[in-house]
Amino acid sequence: MNTAPRPRTTTRDPADLARRLTAWLATRLPGAKAVAPTVPASNGMSSETLLFDIDHPRPPVRSCALRLAADPSAYTVFPTYDIGRQHRTLRLVADHTDLPVPRVLWLEEDPAYLGAPFFVMERIDGRVPPDVMPYTYEGNWLYDATDAEREHLEAATVSVLARLHDQVPVEQAGFLAPVGTGPGPGTGARTGPCAGDPLREHMAAQRAYYRWVVQGLPRSPLIERGFAHLAAIWPDDPGETVLTWGDARIGNIVYDGFRPAAVLDWEMAALGPRELDLGWLIYLHRFFQDLAEDAGLPGLPGLLRRPAVERRYARLTGHTPRDMDFHTLYAALRHAIVMLRVAYRQVHFGEIPVPEDPDALIMHRTALEAMMENRYW
Repeated sequence: MNTAPRPRTTTRDPADLARRLTAWLATRLPGAKAVAPTVPASNGMSSETLLFDIDHPRPPVRSCALRLAADPSAYTVFPTYDIGRQHRTLRLVADHTDLPVPRVLWLEEDPAYLGAPFFVMERIDGRVPPDVMPYTYEGNWLYDATDAEREHLEAATVSVLARLHDQVPVEQAGFLAPVGTGPGPGTGARTGPCAGDPLREHMAAQRAYYRWVVQGLPRSPLIERGFAHLAAIWPDDPGETVLTWGDARIGNIVYDGFRPAAVLDWEMAALGPRELDLGWLIYLHRFFQDLAEDAGLPGLPGLLRRPAVERRYARLTGHTPRDMDFHTLYAALRHAIVMLRVAYRQVHFGEIPVPEDPDALIMHRTALEAMMENRYW
């Protein structure tokens, strides 16, 4: 089992954030105070989350979650954090679907208050499948559930994707067009040879993100071979363009029992084919399942199996997923780029030494290699 320290997720002082948050809150709700602000232990390494309650006679909601763009001086995982875009995406999904997304209260784009833009939303109580230790390991609520309960969770989760893809009017999501560098779309005009082809635009953004990750650092032969392989198996017809969630995985859902109560983390939302989300959902579970099996543990092999997810989605939408070898490989490649950046961030903070082989930093390199050799699935 890997015993390396968990990468740091923030360079900010929680106590300082709490003081500045209370001062800001009074500008939006006079007389209000931020009570018991805390940084959750599961805070991610991209945008940061701060949880707090509002002390006020008539608060719009009592319990809140604040989504704060990453500190640009802290060797961020992604090059840009468009908090306004995340806020707009949440509003779009809330307005046009029946998905359980948190109610958004305020958007603050002035970095003067907390050091970066942020938005505040309602906090939804529930439970989330953990990443650390992974939910495929013993000792967590999902692992301890029955097969029937996990099947219910899987069906409800696939339904989230089906409803998102079917219900959001894509013509109102043009602001998500992938331009510039980053994990998904950036901002600006859509130009160049990929304009008008959302899948090629998405791939172009991922290539730009990879170039940013390795700037001045060792390049990854494995990732570059992955891009070449994807180009060789490019879909003949990428299919219908929809709004994709981007980070579609069960670790980004708050569950009430085994039913989704809140769908979170929309910073990677993008326009593209439905299979972008399906490939990510399937592969990100397999990533955690592979970790368990590599540690000699059984994991949860019956959960989110590729054939079952594809069948469920087809029944719900009438769309049979296609080119899934391409899309699961693309998901694994995108995950590899993020992992390489996270590892280089650890190098930056002195948590690990500079490796001789950059591909050794990619935990699922064997899975990527097996996919490219058609021996994984």
